[in-house]
Amino acid sequence: MTTPQRLAVVGASLAGLRAVEGARASGFTGSITLIGAEDHLPYDRPPLSKAYLAETPGSPPDTTFRTEDTLRGELGIDLRLGAPASGLDTEGRAVLMEDGTPVPYDALVIATGAVARLLPGTEDLAGVHALRTADDAAAVRRALDGGARLVVVGAGFIGSEVASAARERGLPVTVVEAADVPLRRALGDEMGLACAALHDRAGTDLRRGVSVRAMRRHGEGIGVELADGGTLHADLVVAGIGTDPATSWLNGSGVALADGVLCDRTLATSVPGVYAAGDVAHWHNPLFGQSMRLEHWTSAAEQGATAAVNALNPRAARPYSTVPYFWSDWYGTRIQFVGISQADEVRVVSGDPADGRWVALYRTGERLTGALAVDHPTHIMKYRVMINRGCSWTEALDFAQTRNEQACRTTAAI
Repeated sequence: MTTPQRLAVVGASLAGLRAVEGARASGFTGSITLIGAEDHLPYDRPPLSKAYLAETPGSPPDTTFRTEDTLRGELGIDLRLGAPASGLDTEGRAVLMEDGTPVPYDALVIATGAVARLLPGTEDLAGVHALRTADDAAAVRRALDGGARLVVVGAGFIGSEVASAARERGLPVTVVEAADVPLRRALGDEMGLACAALHDRAGTDLRRGVSVRAMRRHGEGIGVELADGGTLHADLVVAGIGTDPATSWLNGSGVALADGVLCDRTLATSVPGVYAAGDVAHWHNPLFGQSMRLEHWTSAAEQGATAAVNALNPRAARPYSTVPYFWSDWYGTRIQFVGISQADEVRVVSGDPADGRWVALYRTGERLTGALAVDHPTHIMKYRVMINRGCSWTEALDFAQTRNEQACRTTAAI
């Protein structure tokens, strides 16, 4: 097998950046081309719905990961921004650019991430936005700076973070959620409802089990018509209704697709020399014995580096496994989750959801498979380690009891 001399990475977000950094860190001295659809240098996405939207004097925080000098100079990257890939020639081993220019490769990492879903019929309606890119965040921030009345469609994490940013500015916010239980897939029914109560405490008007029927101009604002017959009036509407993996450019390439790019345990796709990482990768996680596609910061960073190293040396490719981890900030509250939410039992082991501060554990069979911590930041990584080593449910409960007893002794000493 010929040693790869040309690495191409399609997607210039976190996973793509970690791929090129991981390749260089592994000692790869060949050429690296990093292709990004956006004009921006690689930047951090989580702050876009958090700190970036906060009411702060001056400019919003810079979320750029690396300067252009670092990427081109120190890492020696051929950086192609504002130039989306339009196709992939797997037989000729070339990424096809939108202008028809081929970018040859010996090894390829697909890291194109996901695209935000849009509300049907609102593509040309001013004041209606998704929140996925830096340009999206800039538009939403401008509207909030102008004191916009906000309607958020979707009570998931992104929508809830936007609602939180607006409420912290003192702006009126209504969140419309079609499901009767927000965050059911991410946290399960009981914990989804418990987290949804944070909206009520903050004065956000949360409408559960109500869908949007239509949107149209209403004076200088937007009329959001609901399926129950009501109409909400807004200056700004943010859609937080999920994403779809960015794979349309791969149609006809021979790369197997199904809710993302299908990968094996090493992040290798169905095509030799092609690997995937980040939000677009649907891979087999050996730790849980199931396939999954994660849209989490931590896994994107880890997968990017792993995919690049494996692509450059497939004979020594290492399986990638992880305990999923994500976090979200609402109304000054930190929500953290590790593991998977599909469980036989969910039990609150510390605190009380009624007080807005608690820890819940998720059991599958006799094994700890998930943990939710709301304003208990010192707990969550302990549980992540325990899930990774296959900790039993009994051991997890004993650990929780010990933590509670230690907390009580500390409180009593104070």
